Amino acid sequence: MELESSKPSAEQKPAKIGKYVMLCTIIATVSSTLLGYDIGVMSGALLFVSQDLDLNLVQQEIVVGSLNLISIVGGAMAGRLSDWKGRRLTMAIAAAIFFAGAAIMAGSPSFPVLLLGRLVAGIGVGFALMIAPVYSAELSPARIRGSLVSLTEVFINFGILLGYVVSFALEGLPATYNWRLMLGIGMLPALLLAAGVLVMPESPRWLVTQRRTSDARAILIKTSNGDISEANIRLSEILQTIGFADSVDPTKDPTTEEYDNALGKAKKQGEGVWRELLISPSPAMRRMLLCALGLHFFQQACGIDAAVYYSPVVFGEAGVHSKLGKLGATVGVGFCKFSFIFIATFLLDHVGRKPLLITSAVGVTLSLFTVGTAFILLKINTTEGDTLVSVNTAARHAAASGVGAGVTIFAICAYVALFSIGFGPVAWVFVSEIFPLRVRAQAVGLCVVTNRLISGTVALTFLSISQAITPAGTFFLYGSIVFVSIIFFAVFMPETKGKTLEELALFFEGRRSAPQLPPPLSPPQKTS
Repeated sequence: MELESSKPSAEQKPAKIGKYVMLCTIIATVSSTLLGYDIGVMSGALLFVSQDLDLNLVQQEIVVGSLNLISIVGGAMAGRLSDWKGRRLTMAIAAAIFFAGAAIMAGSPSFPVLLLGRLVAGIGVGFALMIAPVYSAELSPARIRGSLVSLTEVFINFGILLGYVVSFALEGLPATYNWRLMLGIGMLPALLLAAGVLVMPESPRWLVTQRRTSDARAILIKTSNGDISEANIRLSEILQTIGFADSVDPTKDPTTEEYDNALGKAKKQGEGVWRELLISPSPAMRRMLLCALGLHFFQQACGIDAAVYYSPVVFGEAGVHSKLGKLGATVGVGFCKFSFIFIATFLLDHVGRKPLLITSAVGVTLSLFTVGTAFILLKINTTEGDTLVSVNTAARHAAASGVGAGVTIFAICAYVALFSIGFGPVAWVFVSEIFPLRVRAQAVGLCVVTNRLISGTVALTFLSISQAITPAGTFFLYGSIVFVSIIFFAVFMPETKGKTLEELALFFEGRRSAPQLPPPLSPPQKTS
């Protein structure tokens, strides 16, 4: 499936990335740091919290996986709330909820209270994951949308690396205090996001659906580097895709009574969305859902959260025995994952989404098979109790020489790096692009539900599956799933690079190019 180019629009003209757009997008994607930090810091904190609170294997899995599963609730709630009250308020609520969750976790005296904090933080994560890519996509011109929306994944990876570094830095403190401080520091990104929301504008596309066209036009001018002509054309495209453009005179100022009356004929944002998405979807909507939900399924079914959450455990069973060594190797993984996301950020709007995605899937498949093979060569087998695996005499000798540990660390680093150049950013960029404006927020919320459901399942089952089929079998299982994804991406995924959100909606409806846009709105005339 390839998307044919339509007639050039203002959003496709080469221009500099405006500082205003960049600032607003960075503030929005700070919300993604909430998830990343939790993932990174929990991988290290788990070594100490399990010791301090005497957690068994099942409780450790619940602590890790519960946040991902409960974030499903947050993602579903955020979609409807952002349609009702706006994107900015939804981000503010995400910050407040995660702040409360981090505070509860830091002060937890027992497993039930720790679990409560995880559940509260998980709802905040669900809010943040849904709203960041939607807001960034709706604010960004098409020519730079891929790079700006991919900042969601950049900040997730930054949060992971930050969590790893904090865990490493606080490792020397007493186990009673270090994990509490690790988790409590998670309140800082939430405070930064809450402060940033105060200076952010609302999404212009959301404002149009709320009959606030004058406000939307003012924001579009700012995000178009002050180019009134470009802003007017972008507003015309938004109106057209919602079905307004044919019913108004585009030469009139959008603040006139006639314009607002015309807008009033359309459905409000969010009305009838679930019927349109799930109960009686059109063929175009079914194609969108197949691509979006399939992409998010494969993104998490590749086992990335197992590698990130449990990397200290994996490295320990590969021959790295000290806590400091495990955390140090984990920091290396986080650095690789964070560094390679910048390659994707640069290439998304140059190479395209689909080539990066397929390249990433092929590389992840090979890396996972390498990890599985490394465990086989180390002859690691299942044992009883809370210890994941044991190493026989020959494997211990190999680990002592550094060969076994080195191969495993290298393969895990390659795994997360190749994930970051495609799987990670493309999933969020793609789903923020393809859905029509009226259903976008709740459709992305549905993708968050799928993403977190699979992520939570992986996090909750990794240790148990590894006991049942060995770590080698587990990584081979993940690799086989990713191999299937290569075929899925090649057959079903369209290329979306450089296309406006409105053009993409038309493509899935079966129209390969957008019809001629109405004349751009003229700037308001000053009165003497």
